[in-house]
Amino acid sequence: MNKYKFVLASGSPRRKELISHLGIPFIVKPSHIEEITEETRPKEVALDLAKKKGDDVFSKLNSDNFLVVSSDTLVTLEGRIYGKPKDKTEAKTILLELSGKTHEVHTGVYIRDNDKNSSFVVSTKVRFASIDEDLLLPYLDTEESLDKAGAYGIQGAGLTFIESIEGSYSNVVGFPLYEFIQELKKFTGEKNNWRGLFV
Repeated sequence: MNKYKFVLASGSPRRKELISHLGIPFIVKPSHIEEITEETRPKEVALDLAKKKGDDVFSKLNSDNFLVVSSDTLVTLEGRIYGKPKDKTEAKTILLELSGKTHEVHTGVYIRDNDKNSSFVVSTKVRFASIDEDLLLPYLDTEESLDKAGAYGIQGAGLTFIESIEGSYSNVVGFPLYEFIQELKKFTGEKNNWRGLFV
């Protein structure tokens, strides 16, 4: 049985925490490529960026026994893609545009080893209540919004804006954990002992 070293191609502390729930050893090697894509549809954008990040990290590894996992999360509303805001002013604009509406969170996930690769997208619908200024302004002051697609994090104070979600909670955090486990089982061909593949 071939043994892998699991590489998470992301510096996100949220993804690191989610992957740690798998109970397997892993190392973190973020990609620092510029996130540019020629794709325009949200799911394809998320997939393309995930692939580019994963391939970038894999190309810098010096052994065949690595399994690299990368992902990209974005928020969309009525076809418009929201990435991470550049400052508090943009974060406020984004949150007010999402206020009182249902948006979607898409995460593209890419898995590769030396012989093959696999990718998939998970989408979750998130309904925001109308955001009152007494919640919005203190939230912006925390600067929690600045490193998150759509300017909020469901696992933090941004949870106060959310009326309901339809789909994967962990996807909104930044990585669809359940769906990833199912894909990893197919990728490795191990339905029960997939944890034993990692060293």
